[in-house]
Amino acid sequence: MIITIMGKPGSGKSTVGKLIAKELKYDYFSGGDLRGKIAMERGLTIDELNKIGETERWTDDECDKLIEKMGKEQNNLVLDSRTAWHFVPKSFKVFLDVDLKEAAKRVFKDQRPDEEKASSANELYERMNARMENDNSRYKKWYKIDYLNLKNYDLVIDTTKLSPQETVKRILAEVKKRMN
Repeated sequence: MIITIMGKPGSGKSTVGKLIAKELKYDYFSGGDLRGKIAMERGLTIDELNKIGETERWTDDECDKLIEKMGKEQNNLVLDSRTAWHFVPKSFKVFLDVDLKEAAKRVFKDQRPDEEKASSANELYERMNARMENDNSRYKKWYKIDYLNLKNYDLVIDTTKLSPQETVKRILAEVKKRMN
């Protein structure tokens, strides 16, 4: 089984994805980590890479092609990427929703090295909103998909008031139903 996890920034995609992979003894891959690495190798922040992606498709291609390849060649895999559900259509598709104000507080405490440091959770909230709009605009332009349309997913969980462990428990309960 392949499980694809996507969602809003700060919803817990990476944390939950790693925990599920560990619990199931699956491999784990993060599209966000790969794109962050691509940005840093070019001396860019992820937001600068995303800005370039508005007019140049290469910023998403490497990651998306790798995810598509993994989906065809591997099994027992957790993919954490906003577009994985599209490139691996036979996966179990999970969307993690979250109140963005809460997400900004979470992310502010542990900011990524591939992002420009925010001076406050409010600043981060504004950036997160802008990133969601940018991402969805890019995906609509290049792939004709809307990653925020919840009808695309098999399971939607609001993580605002849940711990990562509670979120994992809910996902694993659904996974086990599908494995039987």
